[in-house]
Amino acid sequence: MGGTERALSGGIWHSYTGVRYAIAIILPIVGTFFLVFAAIEDSGYLPRLALLIDRVFKKIGLNGRAVIPMVLGFGCDTMATIVTRTLETRRERLISTILLALAVPCSAQLGVIFAILAGYPAALMVWAVSVLAIFLLVGFLAAKLMPGERPHFYMELPPLRAPRFANVLVKTYTRMEWYLKEVFPLFILASVLIWIGQITGLFDIAVRALQPAVRLLGLPDETAIAFLFGFFRRDYGAAGLYDVQGLMSGVQLAVAAVTLTLFVPCVAQFSVMLKERGWKTAVSVVAFIFPFAFLVGWILNWLLTLLEVSL
Repeated sequence: MGGTERALSGGIWHSYTGVRYAIAIILPIVGTFFLVFAAIEDSGYLPRLALLIDRVFKKIGLNGRAVIPMVLGFGCDTMATIVTRTLETRRERLISTILLALAVPCSAQLGVIFAILAGYPAALMVWAVSVLAIFLLVGFLAAKLMPGERPHFYMELPPLRAPRFANVLVKTYTRMEWYLKEVFPLFILASVLIWIGQITGLFDIAVRALQPAVRLLGLPDETAIAFLFGFFRRDYGAAGLYDVQGLMSGVQLAVAAVTLTLFVPCVAQFSVMLKERGWKTAVSVVAFIFPFAFLVGWILNWLLTLLEVSL
């Protein structure tokens, strides 16, 4: 088989891998989330949750209505970024986009991180507290620094009821259809981009460029590939971290999980950010998130090492 044929077969194989990954692994996780979300939504509980959390969200420049894209982000950040268009002001849409890209892990990434840290309960707690603290801190600072109209929130409460099976199925089907039409092709694109990076050598160059950064976090060089995978799909990065978890201690796993969660949004989410917020905003968000994630990881590693914490 010639070089061209091998390259072509490699591209086909990576495309097939993307299809298999999207359908066999991610689809069941996201589908389950959409099903539960639809049941909660049809019960009438979400407006009540919005009212309960409104006071906290006002502190970070949002209002209770933003709870819908934020909760939806735990299923798929790409879809949640699209849903931010329902927020009233440009300021709210921008703040929610930043927070979704930075500190809201999607269901697939969340599942892999839970699997990695399941044997380290203290590390899991450090990860959860750190990500929540960053979410609130960045939101608070954005609300203080970003000009624009302050949010107002009024919402009519629907009756609280048991979810209707037919409604739940329709809502789940609609979101699954969206996933297959909008996000599924991006899995294939991500796989092809990884293949192109591998055959051109750009992938190896990028990994070597990231290695000094991961060393500053006290992590082994092998974790650099997980961060690079994280750009193509957040869950790819978490899966890459899962493969090298045996090389790390509990402290290192906590640092790696926090940094990877805060790391740049995946290709799909970045594409939607370009479409919804424009290229200047999308690039600015990524330019902020990339160094900030590593700064937080470095500070966390420094604190845990200074305090001689064993996780």
